Amino acid sequence: MTEQLALLPGYLTAHLQLTLFALLIGTMVSIPVGVLITRSRWLEQPVLGVASVIQTIPSLALLALMVPALAALGFRSIGFLPAFIGLVLYSVLPILRNTVEGLNGVDEALVEAARGVGMTPRQRLRQIELPLAMPVILAGVRTSTVWTVGVATLSTPVGAPSLGNYIFSGLQTRNLSAVLVGCVAAAALALFLDGLVWALGAAVLRRRRGWTRAVLVVISVLYLFTGATLISDLRPAKAGQVVVGAKTFTEQYILSEILSGHIQTVTGAPTRIVSSLGSTVAFDALRADEIDVYVDYSGTVWATLMQRDTTGTNRDDILEGVRQFLREEHGIELVGSLGFENAYALAMPRVQAEAMGVTRISDLTASAATLTIGGDYEFFGRPEWKAIESAYQLKFDEQRMMDASLMYQAAGSGQVDVISAFSTDGRISAFDLVVLEDERGAIPPYDAVILAGPRLVRERPDVIATLRQLIGTIDADRMREMNRAVDQEGASIASVAAQFLRDIR
Repeated sequence: MTEQLALLPGYLTAHLQLTLFALLIGTMVSIPVGVLITRSRWLEQPVLGVASVIQTIPSLALLALMVPALAALGFRSIGFLPAFIGLVLYSVLPILRNTVEGLNGVDEALVEAARGVGMTPRQRLRQIELPLAMPVILAGVRTSTVWTVGVATLSTPVGAPSLGNYIFSGLQTRNLSAVLVGCVAAAALALFLDGLVWALGAAVLRRRRGWTRAVLVVISVLYLFTGATLISDLRPAKAGQVVVGAKTFTEQYILSEILSGHIQTVTGAPTRIVSSLGSTVAFDALRADEIDVYVDYSGTVWATLMQRDTTGTNRDDILEGVRQFLREEHGIELVGSLGFENAYALAMPRVQAEAMGVTRISDLTASAATLTIGGDYEFFGRPEWKAIESAYQLKFDEQRMMDASLMYQAAGSGQVDVISAFSTDGRISAFDLVVLEDERGAIPPYDAVILAGPRLVRERPDVIATLRQLIGTIDADRMREMNRAVDQEGASIASVAAQFLRDIR
């Protein structure tokens, strides 16, 4: 718990930066647009319709869509900017709708009376309509505040640190302390900011100037603090800094720490880890030089990026094909393989597999229609799954998509019959699962390979040479052991990585 609390100031500050500035821009946009709608009634349905459609897009998908969109426009595509834009869009609807409803709800007789005494439209808006609509508008701001704090926890996969870092990494590594700290901190922040908005509204409506000034001072201090820290965070990286990326599972967290520690020790270059990135987000960030290096898997590049057939593939041919593709198409260097593969695999509880006489994927063909399969968020949309379905003619009774950290527990407790496991995951043995043989070769090799971005290739040959020292240093047993140490024994990621680096020196 002490280790998690030490991270709290940084994550909380980053979360505040996203939330406060998204709310500020969202409010500054929504209230004037709401006023405009009440003056031009024909705008109401189309504008509110667009805001409603944005709100229905799953928040994680909306944030992820910002990455390629910003990259296409030449902007920084991971980190604060995509998360900020997504949060602004999400904050709009409650404030906009409540502004329209509040102004529409003002008694028309009062507006007519104001018009009768010669008030201009601007005077009527400022002195009559907005004050009367203010309670409804503030209710929208409060709703938007709580929503924005919650959605900001999902900014982690697009490279923006937040309290979501606790939740994503904690779920993957089964660190309940991290999840608890993240959830409690996010809830406390939501209540605090909601209370500030309520206090400001109450003070203004009751004309208590002292309370109004006090609340405004607190809000101003928060914005000054977050503004200053945001400017500091957005400054160019330290000279020579190497940015290491990691996807959203335990193995990636460990490997990023290993890469970072090895680079620092050998070259003396400062490093920074950007963790919990989505799979495609990590690759897009690498080719755009927003991260410099991360570990990917040859089968992922082959099947997902190159869109090649996964059946009957040869390991050496895949590695060479991936190497050429990355170099020629994106200027990315495949430094080498770490020495193990972490492939997709179908796994079942051992007791159930033995009772059914299942040892190979083909043994599932006859009974698949009565079974439930669980997969991570990506699996059922990946080419590998299509290849498995085609090669083995599998039609399961039900497909359940779930967080990868929950799949193994779901299989171990009998909630699903089969899962899309990862071959080096320590939870396979922890939950007594058996990996089914892919005798028809539908799943390609998944060698863990170090990928270096274009900037690193051009400017830091010393770092590339340092990374080559890690080629072939990790076998599947060692990787499985490190994963298990974090997932099952509660060891810290940093300590596991540091021990490995000591062992190879």
